[in-house]
Amino acid sequence: MNGRGSTRKTTTEHEITLERAMVTRHYRMTWDLDRCVGCQIGPLVCPKEAIIHVPAEIVDGRLVKKPSVDVDPAKCILCGICEIMCPKNAITLTINGVRENPVLVNKAFPDLVQSTTFDKAQFDWSHKDFVIQNCPTNVISYEEAQDTLVVDDARCIRCRQCEIASSGAFQVTQPWQGQVTLRRDKCVPGCLACADICPTRALHVDEGELILADYYCIKCGACMQVCPVKPTTEEYEITLESQGVAKTVTHRRVTNAGELPVWVERWRIRHTPVESGAWVEAIRKMADDKAGAVEIDSKRALKRRDLLKALVGGKTLLKNREA
Repeated sequence: MNGRGSTRKTTTEHEITLERAMVTRHYRMTWDLDRCVGCQIGPLVCPKEAIIHVPAEIVDGRLVKKPSVDVDPAKCILCGICEIMCPKNAITLTINGVRENPVLVNKAFPDLVQSTTFDKAQFDWSHKDFVIQNCPTNVISYEEAQDTLVVDDARCIRCRQCEIASSGAFQVTQPWQGQVTLRRDKCVPGCLACADICPTRALHVDEGELILADYYCIKCGACMQVCPVKPTTEEYEITLESQGVAKTVTHRRVTNAGELPVWVERWRIRHTPVESGAWVEAIRKMADDKAGAVEIDSKRALKRRDLLKALVGGKTLLKNREA
């Protein structure tokens, strides 16, 4: 037996890899555990429940080991849905060494509509280092030949910090629309674990106080996963209909949202057109029924002092502007 057609799993401190060698196609999927924040979106969208949430370790209100995921190779079908939905771009799927996603190729799942663009004509170049320094994933760099700033689009997480740091020269389209709410009065005293795991400084600590810079939130929900105050849920049934086929499924909804210290809502998602039962099921698991809700727009965000203060060196920049 050479193991052809079976899935082989290897795990290191930094990476999980699944490989399946077929006659003509070699599948390889990797999870970058350094990028992963254990946000729960992967376990939610996986149609085979192959992705398992690994909880965080918290001591005295601070994160000592971040949450993560594990993968059951016996259940994973290498469909690629988790790769599309991962907000940290921590998952990579290749077939014969080339990036390819089966559910996108077969139009069984949509691609997300998201982008980061730069208008060099609107940019104050004295802020070049400030913008580059404030990219949390280090995907913005200066290209000397073209005298411009470029973005590694495949790794950008659309946090919008570059928008504020560049005074609008960068324009970011996030896939998710929604909001995050912080209720400090509900927090466990001394707990700052949500700021420790937040990948975008949407939640951060300023002079010992937990601060929310909501515009930077990418709606990953990692903060809720590490919060010691947990949601309570109830089951309910919904009927999904796709291509003339109806199916009743059981879901769970949170019943104590107003009592949670941090609450992330996902209302809508920008995506390419698709008709798929898998997509309908995934969106039902992830999105809240908030069709009439309105998100913060970039014009309002650019005028907010608190968002600029949240950036590295933002307080100094504000003082210089006001001097």
